[in-house]
Amino acid sequence: MTTSQELPLIGVELPSILTFSELRLQLQEQAPVCRIRTPAGDEGWLVTRHAEVKSLLQNQKLGRSHKDPASAPRFLRNPMLDMLVTSDDIEVEKERHEQKRVLYTKSFAARRVIERKERVIGIANAKLDAIIAAGPPVDLHDAYSMDYSQQALCDMVGIPEEDRRKLLDMMDTVGASDQDQAEAGMDPLFGFGADIGERRRSDLGDDVISRFIESGLTNEEIGLHVVTLLFTGLSGLASHLDFGVLLFLRNPEQLAKALADPEIMARAVDEVMRATISSPVLPRYASEDIEIGGVTIREGDLVMLDFSLANFDARAFDEPHRFDVTRSPNHHFTFGHGMRHCTGAPLVRIILAVAYTTLFERLPGLRLAVPESALETHPGGRLAGGLEKFPLTW
Repeated sequence: MTTSQELPLIGVELPSILTFSELRLQLQEQAPVCRIRTPAGDEGWLVTRHAEVKSLLQNQKLGRSHKDPASAPRFLRNPMLDMLVTSDDIEVEKERHEQKRVLYTKSFAARRVIERKERVIGIANAKLDAIIAAGPPVDLHDAYSMDYSQQALCDMVGIPEEDRRKLLDMMDTVGASDQDQAEAGMDPLFGFGADIGERRRSDLGDDVISRFIESGLTNEEIGLHVVTLLFTGLSGLASHLDFGVLLFLRNPEQLAKALADPEIMARAVDEVMRATISSPVLPRYASEDIEIGGVTIREGDLVMLDFSLANFDARAFDEPHRFDVTRSPNHHFTFGHGMRHCTGAPLVRIILAVAYTTLFERLPGLRLAVPESALETHPGGRLAGGLEKFPLTW
């Protein structure tokens, strides 16, 4: 019998560049559902394979509900992640989730996103104008992956330009590793988000906040939704932008295919989403006992769905370690699945497709300025994903 002290510890070490730790690969080979210990010191289950992840994403017994949220096992201790845990009954949680999906779908419908594509292209070109004017080399992570992602997402959400820096700095504080500092920053952050909502009531436009206002949300509700959207979106966008560029540089023949055909570039974005490796951090809990993968997940247990491992499961993907921009179908889980599919997926696809296309068309000679072995993943925190630094030249 494995004791809690002997359980494999998941998620502390920084991942290698676009590779898994040996431990995660061993666990996937060992079983589809494995007992683990988390960085917070709690016990939980890691779901490692595609079929079982898909099954649990469709299982109504798994959600964010826990009878005692304050003592619920955690993967990481962070106030933004803690907010995801609710004491609502699972049926109430499901109802609220469906209401939120309806609200978000109005804002992130593909038609609405496509209508704003030209604005996103303008933001990308403005960032590249500055990069080209400064000359090589460039740290693409800071100058493009982070800055472009922040501006493109804030523009779509409807954050006024004069408020963006302050809002992002406040989000930095809440995402800090220091728990006391993070918790102290929560109320000011949501208060500022609510203040933005109030000021936007007299200046409606074609953006997410305006549609929140038209849907009857209070300022406090707007602040909560805006901060949540930015937290869930920004680090993911920066990571996928960094690692997508690196994957294209590693695979120039795949880049050529994607640049030659917008439809292939759209598929390429999904392949980047599949091939970028992240940690399983979103907490889920069993509201009843669940039998799956040869084990019994007990009511109240923490369940971590490892989307990245599932995206590389050879049982579901042919040659999963090959980067293939024409891969079809590409049933990755980076956007979730079913009722838990990300409503912001159309926006992410547009932002990334524009980012890659504009970057490589304007800088066709783009290449690494350092050996790839010198690259390091970002140490983490709030909005920072991707690489610590990404030196490129042309």
